[in-house]
Amino acid sequence: MNTVSPPARVAFLGLGVMGAAMAANVARAGFALAVHNRSRGKAEALEAAGATWAATPAEAARGASAIGLCLPDTPDVEAVLFGADGVAAGVAPGTVVIDFSTIAAAPAAGFARRLLEERGAHLLDSPVSGGPAGARDGTLTCMIGGDAEAFARARPFFEAVGRTFTHLGPPGAGQVCKSANQLMVAATMLAVSEALALGRKAGLDPMAMRQALLGGSAKSFVMENHAKRIIEGTLQPGFRAELMRKDTRLSLAAMRDHGVFAPSTALAAQMMEALVNSGRGGMDSASLGLLVAELSGLEG
Repeated sequence: MNTVSPPARVAFLGLGVMGAAMAANVARAGFALAVHNRSRGKAEALEAAGATWAATPAEAARGASAIGLCLPDTPDVEAVLFGADGVAAGVAPGTVVIDFSTIAAAPAAGFARRLLEERGAHLLDSPVSGGPAGARDGTLTCMIGGDAEAFARARPFFEAVGRTFTHLGPPGAGQVCKSANQLMVAATMLAVSEALALGRKAGLDPMAMRQALLGGSAKSFVMENHAKRIIEGTLQPGFRAELMRKDTRLSLAAMRDHGVFAPSTALAAQMMEALVNSGRGGMDSASLGLLVAELSGLEG
C-alpha cells in the first residue's frame, strides 16, 4: 500500500475560513501543496508560505496523490469535480480525493461512484466538526465514508488537519453522520436559547445560570460555547447562520430519505429558516438566541 506521506505532492481546493486553515496545516505537515480557489486573493497567504497556485481544479489535480476539497454545498462540489477543467479532467487513477464539505449524502455517494468509474480515483466524503478553531489548530473530527483502503493510504493527509477519524462505511456514510451532528447542534442550540430566555424573563443572571447548568447533566459544547456568545452578544460569524440553515436542510432531507420520525429536526430546520429570514444569515448561528429572545419579548 502506497501511503500518501510528506513530501508527496497534494492539492487543496476551496480556501474559505475552514479550507484555508486546513490547507495551511497540510503545508506545515511537509506536503508539496498546490491550491486553487474561485478567487485567487484567498490563496495569497498560502502562496507566500510556499504553496503553488493552480489556475483550475484540473491543474491542481495533475500529479497530486491526494486532493482535499472544502466547498459550500453540493452543486459546488459537483462543479469542481466534474465541471469544465474540473478535478476529473486531471486526476490520475489511484488518487485519493477527500471532500471535507458538508453536502447531501446521496449525491456524495454518486460522485464517488462516478469518479471511480470514469477515472479510477477514490472519493472519500469526510465532513468535519470542530469549527474554525479546530481547522486552525488541526484538531478537527472527521466523519469518513468511502473505500477503507483509500482512507488508510491517505491517513497522513487526514492527520495534518484533524485529530479524530472515524470510518463509518461506504460512500455517503460520512455525510449521514454529519447530518446527525448538525441536527444535534441546532436542536441543542434552540433548547439553550429558550433556557436563557426563560432565565432572563424570570430575573436570573444569565451568566450565573449558565454556570449552574454547566455543573450538571445539561452540560454540553453548546452550553459551554454558544450560550456564552449569546449572553455576551459576540456573534460575529464563526459558523454563519445561513450555513447552518443549509446543514439543517440536509439533515431534514436525510431523515426523509431514511423514513425517520424526526420532529426535532423539523423544528430546528424551521427555526434556522426563520433566523436567516430575520436578516441574521451573516451572523453566527448562535444568533438563534437573539431570535428566541426577540420572540419572547426581550430586548437585546
